[in-house]
Amino acid sequence: MKSKRFYIETYGCQMNLADSEVISRILLDVGYQPAQMEEADLILLNTCAVREHAEQRVLGRIGELHRLKLKSPGLVLAVVGCMAQRLDRKLVEKNPHLNLIAGPDSYRQLPQMIEASGNGRPFVKTELTPEETYSDIPPCRQERIRAWVPIMRGCDNFCSYCVVPYVRGRERSISHLHILREILRLAEQGYKEVTLLGQNVNSYRDGQVDFAELLRLIDQNTGIPRLRFLSPHPKDMSERVLAVMAEGKSICEHLHLPLQSGSTKILQRMRRGYTAEQFSELMGRARKTINGLALSTDIIVGFPGETEGDFQKTLSLVEGLQFDSAFTYRYSPRRGTQAFDLPDDVSPEEKRQRLEMLISLQRQIMEKKHRKLIGSRLEVLVEKINRRGNLLGKTRTDRPVALEDGSAPTLGDIVEVEIVRVTSATLIGKVLSKN
Repeated sequence: MKSKRFYIETYGCQMNLADSEVISRILLDVGYQPAQMEEADLILLNTCAVREHAEQRVLGRIGELHRLKLKSPGLVLAVVGCMAQRLDRKLVEKNPHLNLIAGPDSYRQLPQMIEASGNGRPFVKTELTPEETYSDIPPCRQERIRAWVPIMRGCDNFCSYCVVPYVRGRERSISHLHILREILRLAEQGYKEVTLLGQNVNSYRDGQVDFAELLRLIDQNTGIPRLRFLSPHPKDMSERVLAVMAEGKSICEHLHLPLQSGSTKILQRMRRGYTAEQFSELMGRARKTINGLALSTDIIVGFPGETEGDFQKTLSLVEGLQFDSAFTYRYSPRRGTQAFDLPDDVSPEEKRQRLEMLISLQRQIMEKKHRKLIGSRLEVLVEKINRRGNLLGKTRTDRPVALEDGSAPTLGDIVEVEIVRVTSATLIGKVLSKN
């Protein structure tokens, strides 16, 4: 009997990537095999709902897949993840060629749902399950160098602009013993880097083990060469976490801490739980505690009520804090969030102009920081090969590095590199030695 084939297309954050690895394992265990999209009997879109742009991309993709459904009526089309949870039955009402809608807590039942969807009626399951963590399902990992390891699911923060608590449910932490066993297994399999995942990792707690203790246990007991985490919340970042980062040999000198706005007034409207001054003080303590620390952040422009003065405060804070990188976005209203009821009073043109100004400032900061690195020697993990055949990697501070032609290392090597040239986005280096 010919085995059925599946194809997963993943949108959004690293947690969605980790979820796709769990989905793959569930399907493999019931006899499905991975395939290219055109050859698949089952196509799943694992979706994001954080920004409108992400949803529009998926809606466009759903429309494109209709042609495959017309050619192969037996093809099962599924939308899973956060967008499926948010839109629920509205997705099949507007896209009747879809067979299956499944929220983030429904993946365990995918085989049964796929079978049930074969009766000619779309199957929809979007109930949130407070206990679900999928920790007993070994992921089918797509990479062999880096691994994503969820340590918790859900979020309790309810920032006024964010849909995550509504589409992923409340916080629940995974056993620290399970996490340690998983990372020890990854180290034994030759993985070089692990990123711990959670919507708010520094609110992790398993009994007496908080996030600082979890970092310490992983650093001292697993042998993984590099350890990262995403994403902490500024209001919960403790001095103990900073101290463990400074002491840990495997914990990378990189901290991604979302600012979102440089205006305390806007931060209060966002329900972020800190002021701009407190964020600046935290950044100062972090840099003082951790030698060579690189800081990255997220920033939203055009939030309801953001005046030109508020935006200038954001620019001023970015200039003062000198982030090593920043992910910047225009605010888009999300139905169901508290901010959705606020007047969206910053025009699209103003949002666009503010975003361009912010990106320009951050690019200047990055160029200046990169130029200072010319001639320095940095540790680089070789991760992939680009289309031109060049090896690419990352420093411990998460800076991208392109290796010069003729470099001899292989994927997965950790090498010492001298930086010889730079661009605003990338360092270019030559390999000096292999660690």
